[in-house]
Amino acid sequence: MHISQNILNVASSRDLFPAKPLGRRSLTLCLLALGLVSVGCGKKSAGPGGPPMGGTPEVSVIALESRSVPLTTALSGRVSASQVAEVRPQVNGIILKRHFTEGSNVKAEDLLYQIDPAPYQAAHDSAAATLAKAEANLDPVTRRAARFRELMASEAVSQQDLDDAEAALKLTQAEIAGARAALETAKIQLAYTKVCAPISGRIGRSAVTQGALVTANQPTALATIQQLDPVYVDLTQSSAEMSRMQKLRQSGELKLPDGAAVELTMDDGSRYPERGELKFSEAFVEESTGNVTLRTVFANPRQELLPGMFLNATIQDGVRENSILVPQRAVTRNPAGKAMIYTVTAQDTLEIRIIETQRTVGDQWLVTGGVEPGVRVIIEGIQKVQRIPPGTPVKAVPFGDAAGNHAPKP
Repeated sequence: MHISQNILNVASSRDLFPAKPLGRRSLTLCLLALGLVSVGCGKKSAGPGGPPMGGTPEVSVIALESRSVPLTTALSGRVSASQVAEVRPQVNGIILKRHFTEGSNVKAEDLLYQIDPAPYQAAHDSAAATLAKAEANLDPVTRRAARFRELMASEAVSQQDLDDAEAALKLTQAEIAGARAALETAKIQLAYTKVCAPISGRIGRSAVTQGALVTANQPTALATIQQLDPVYVDLTQSSAEMSRMQKLRQSGELKLPDGAAVELTMDDGSRYPERGELKFSEAFVEESTGNVTLRTVFANPRQELLPGMFLNATIQDGVRENSILVPQRAVTRNPAGKAMIYTVTAQDTLEIRIIETQRTVGDQWLVTGGVEPGVRVIIEGIQKVQRIPPGTPVKAVPFGDAAGNHAPKP
């Protein structure tokens, strides 16, 4: 282009093109120079639809394989304690002492609070005395009833006297039973003055201090204990997605593994070391969200998972047999929006295929139609073949050979 511009500049000068008409020789020389420039410029690029410069394009390919593919779903949810117990008093009284450290781990039956036992100890002693009195009357009343039965055989006493003696015996036995029940109640009330941990776990802050007055079954808990090993992670999944997965399992396209494994991702992006297990799914759908709650359980020996934490989880839906995966980098879209790939035929020619993609599995597409095992898909060099027609010869090399790396499996 620079040469042609210079020639035009020279041709437009007054020396080469004076005002008078050119001679035949000068005009011939100018036309010859312009022709040479046109020929030189025409050698730089091929015409539309022609073969690319440099010979047959080289592309990197992988051969597709049929394999079993575990399918997973990413869900989110919150952590909750496997057991929660709110500690409340069962008798009235004054807190004499607190026997735990806030935020520490406690075991079941550990003493947490001591309520003043004095009035309950007195009630217990009174009930014990009442029982002893009733039991003291039992022996003479029993003997009197037995003696009256013997005398009744010889008609030495009346039937009324015998009935009165047996009624007195039964009354004494009832008094003893009542006294025993009262003593047992007093014993239970006295035991309730020791407020113990109902479960093992981590106890939170105390709502009362020494000297506080508490009442039986008060609405405010004295403290809360949460069992943090194991913990529950309640995940949410749309009811539509759950129904779709159930249909795939029922049709046999997906095989449900024994004990679906669940993996957690922490807030910093790291993987939680323990794997969880799906326990059950709720039998109803939340009307406001259209989601179903899935309960999973995780071991939490280091207590890294705390109630209320929001986490992302990956749950295994099942295993799909005889599946084909295509790397996402090999899939493009045509003007109609359909997924397509560039492949190399057995005759080493370019071929374009429209494929059906279902979902992503990592950095690959799960393909359900348009390809079969053994098809060679172009991974690198797609830009070289995008403007040449199908059927054009191409040079296919295994992906990774050019860089000296091993080709990854699809």
